[in-house]
Amino acid sequence: MATSSIIYNQTFTIGGDLTVNRLGYGAMRITGKGIWGPPKDHDESIRVLKRAVELGVNFIDTADSYGPHVSEELIAEALHPYATGLVIATKGGLERTGPDQWPINAHPDHLREALDGSLKRLKLEQIDLYQLHRIDPKVPAELSFEFLQEAQQSGKVKHIGLSEVSVEDIKDAQNYFNVVSVQNMYSVDNRKWEAVLNYCKEQNIAFIPWFPLNAGNVAAQDKLKIIADKHGATVHQVALSWLLNHADNILLIPGTSSVDHLEENMKTIDIQLTEDDIKELNSISPA
Repeated sequence: MATSSIIYNQTFTIGGDLTVNRLGYGAMRITGKGIWGPPKDHDESIRVLKRAVELGVNFIDTADSYGPHVSEELIAEALHPYATGLVIATKGGLERTGPDQWPINAHPDHLREALDGSLKRLKLEQIDLYQLHRIDPKVPAELSFEFLQEAQQSGKVKHIGLSEVSVEDIKDAQNYFNVVSVQNMYSVDNRKWEAVLNYCKEQNIAFIPWFPLNAGNVAAQDKLKIIADKHGATVHQVALSWLLNHADNILLIPGTSSVDHLEENMKTIDIQLTEDDIKELNSISPA
């Protein structure tokens, strides 16, 4: 007898009032090589953003450091004035000194400049979800948290999230504001942050995995490919589908600079993994 397919929630409500489709879009890849400078094909990047919204995306994740600034500028060019219900999440806390270079700077002075710049580039009076890109080891975390608390109290940001943090980091931040989202590296074959995911699920905090497939894990790729072939899907689609099934607070933000690849990613929602598929994928060991 065939096992039944898994049914998962299609939406998640961030911070109690921002209901978004769980398959969103990450806008890092619409910039140049090394996430530096303008994209190779500006018009295609605009088409990707417009097509994403057409396909039902209402959660777009970006950062002031993508380009830097390029991703936010393209989002505003393509989508402003924004459709009702479209949530643009952005981040601050990294500097850019060149392609693929990401020094951390979460000093309040830098965060203030980053936030004000994001508001201007995105043409917003308030950012729905503003995320601290990294806790800075050179700056006391409470200084970064106090800045974010003040930014929320002043109305510049509605909700606040964190990135690459431990459970203890989240608890520390919750002394200053309500943490509504966490972005950590996580995938079917990289579950280092499982404890963070579980804590977020308990607290009804959105968990936004980045790098959703570790392509270097050959054993995982083999298992993923077997299941992908069974469903007429790609390995990447199955990896994304596993995430949707794994926890209902997971929001996906696969990124691409191609309309074709975007449309392929969005078909993930149609894949119906079975209980046996999930068990097989759950058995994957980290690389």
